[in-house]
Amino acid sequence: MYGLKQLIESTRVVRKNTIQIAEDIPEEHYGYRPTVDSRSVAETLVHIAFLLQVDRQLHGDQRVSSFEGIDFGEFIKQSDAEEKRLRSKDEILTLLRKEGEDRCEWLATFSETILAEQVGMPGGGSKSRFEILIGTKEHEMHHRAQLMVIERLLGIVPHLTRNRQVGREKAAV
Repeated sequence: MYGLKQLIESTRVVRKNTIQIAEDIPEEHYGYRPTVDSRSVAETLVHIAFLLQVDRQLHGDQRVSSFEGIDFGEFIKQSDAEEKRLRSKDEILTLLRKEGEDRCEWLATFSETILAEQVGMPGGGSKSRFEILIGTKEHEMHHRAQLMVIERLLGIVPHLTRNRQVGREKAAV
């Protein structure tokens, strides 16, 4: 069964891969954006780093029972402000590492009872708090995929591809 332990372990793996991508992209490309209206590399990485803040507010501090009436626009404004703040590559890497580990430590505090709680969704229906928290990991993976496409646009072979190539070379010997 996929439970809290697996969520924490997989969250660490996802963040490790995000950090690897952040390390592989040279700092001079952190301002790169594939289109005028998309996030830059730096903005995307900061956006990923701050996903914990929304979860912490909704599932920790407030422990909401419904998303009905939640002002998600305010969360977007806060995220946008953080994304626009100038940071060096080293500062962004430090932020990704710290927020990633903080997230895992925070997740470890949840009981199965709290994770099983149903949270009402806007327009009806509900999801367990656990399912919503898995969604945050999936959100990071979505943005990580965008960053991998950006790596290709910049002429960088993503680390997962490099690792696969090494495996194939070893198998061919």
